[in-house]
Amino acid sequence: MLTMDCESQPLKGINPPDKSGYTAHQPIRDTPQRTSFKLIMDSFLLGALCLVLGRSLVHAILHDTSIHPRTVTYPGESIAWTPCGTINNRALECANLTVPMDHFNATNNLPDNKHFTIAMVRLRSPDPNATKTMLLNPGGPGGSGTSMIYTKGAQLHTILGDGPGTPHLLGFDPRGINMSIPRASCIPPEVFENTDLRRDIGAVASSIRAKKTLEDSGELWAWTRAWAQACAEAPGPHAAYINTPQTAADMVAILDALGQKRLYYWGFSYGTVLGQTFATMYPERVERVIIDGVANQVDWYTQQLDAEMMTDTERVLEGFAEECVKAGKERCKLAEMAGSGEELVEVILREIEKLKEDPVGVYINSTVYGVLDGWKVMNDAVFPALYKPATWGDLAELLAALFNGNATPAFLEFGRKGAWDSIMEGFKFVTFNDGVSGPERWNVSNRHELVDILLPFFNESIFGDTHLDVYFSKQAWALPKTHTYEPRSKVRTAHPLLVLTTTYDPVCPLVSAQKASAVFEGSRIVEIKGYGHCSLAVPSTCLARHVREYVLHGKLPKGDVKCDRDGNLYFAKPDNATSMLKAVAVDDEDQRLRLAQLELARDMWPSAWRHS
Repeated sequence: MLTMDCESQPLKGINPPDKSGYTAHQPIRDTPQRTSFKLIMDSFLLGALCLVLGRSLVHAILHDTSIHPRTVTYPGESIAWTPCGTINNRALECANLTVPMDHFNATNNLPDNKHFTIAMVRLRSPDPNATKTMLLNPGGPGGSGTSMIYTKGAQLHTILGDGPGTPHLLGFDPRGINMSIPRASCIPPEVFENTDLRRDIGAVASSIRAKKTLEDSGELWAWTRAWAQACAEAPGPHAAYINTPQTAADMVAILDALGQKRLYYWGFSYGTVLGQTFATMYPERVERVIIDGVANQVDWYTQQLDAEMMTDTERVLEGFAEECVKAGKERCKLAEMAGSGEELVEVILREIEKLKEDPVGVYINSTVYGVLDGWKVMNDAVFPALYKPATWGDLAELLAALFNGNATPAFLEFGRKGAWDSIMEGFKFVTFNDGVSGPERWNVSNRHELVDILLPFFNESIFGDTHLDVYFSKQAWALPKTHTYEPRSKVRTAHPLLVLTTTYDPVCPLVSAQKASAVFEGSRIVEIKGYGHCSLAVPSTCLARHVREYVLHGKLPKGDVKCDRDGNLYFAKPDNATSMLKAVAVDDEDQRLRLAQLELARDMWPSAWRHS
């Protein structure tokens, strides 16, 4: 029988990654699986990349193999980087890394040396003598690390400071996501390139009702079975290897190509699952790992239902209502509709229920019109706004107009697109390949048995049925589980982790951060006393300084600490919030730090409606 040390090698019964399969800066080849630039631009936040670099330059660098721009390889690295612009006068560089499809059993890569090509973008450090690179993951799963560099890299560097030892920041698109190829998609590559066929498939999918758990279960049950077969077939053999343990091994490949022994990493939301997975699989390679907005990895890998996720969701909604009433009607348009936070929650839920029974039609012109119903308001407006308290004033204004008979602003902001559409395919591939998925592992034979499992769970939260489609899809998933990773109860890493959280996170509650901290020996929690998803949702110079001390010097607080937020910015107008932070800044550097955090708080998380 094969035995091994499960603390340092938790993937039981499999071989360690085969480093011979790594190839740095292998060009992206023209294959049927290659995604066109237009479709990439439609993906998670990549519009911002175009704004920074321009469409033609990005296309040339990442796709056109007939163009061979100047490359640079740094001492100790094996990556040929291509210059691809600047941010705040700091150099950006792009590269690809080819990694094995299966790191842990090379025979699965035969024949043809099956592999993934990982897209990477690095923002150079303000320190010209920097030797370390920090990897980033924005969450999802399905979020793009390359896009995060373009849209948030400058602000994150401001948090880390510009002194000696500030690391370079590297965003990578995890296997199957965004610009990494093959892409996680339930549409065959050749169809993905055909706009008309793709639109037809999308129209069929969007016609499937997934709102009422019991009433819609028949159609949803039938649809997800057919859909799951498409997901299993369309990407080919790579599909089953789009999972978090393989991505953690990809991070080892990136480190090796960088010539860096240990990991510097900042992961948000799902990125904390990836961070915890890496730290469990490769504890000896942890140097500076921050997990921010922590998900429960035990539930993620081992449970059918993520029971802990919604622990504080309703508390954040209550916080929205309480802060609205405190702000008054001049700053929160909903305040005039109730005398207390509790009353305002009742008003909001009552009005949303009315819209479920009687949706409202909206006509702008012959090309812009549609229907706004209560599910759309709840799932694509209220729920995502809980992530970002900086958007609460916008949400209140839209809801006040809607509840008073004017649905046009709300429809234009969030009525035409789902909040999570841009990451949903990648989300499902990774989530379902990681966790308890498929008919055999759910052990239900018909939709009624599935509904019997889901209804009690959904009834625990007013946001429960937000995940109706996800759980029907998870139960129907047809790809086999190809990893053997299991979370551990105790892990000692080469250097302890830093755990960041808000007091009330709508999807990654404080209790999950506490459980993760208990697993990773010596780790410390820094908690911002406020609402929102991940620490970047709430400006706090206290937290930023703990992050800086940890990243630059390896210093952790002596115990878990709580940080105050900087000012009461709930429902503050953007100009007023900026003025407030400037007023309390003690010097220019402090002002830059506060304003960078404010920018991140306003625009950190994806949604169908965004204001900067």
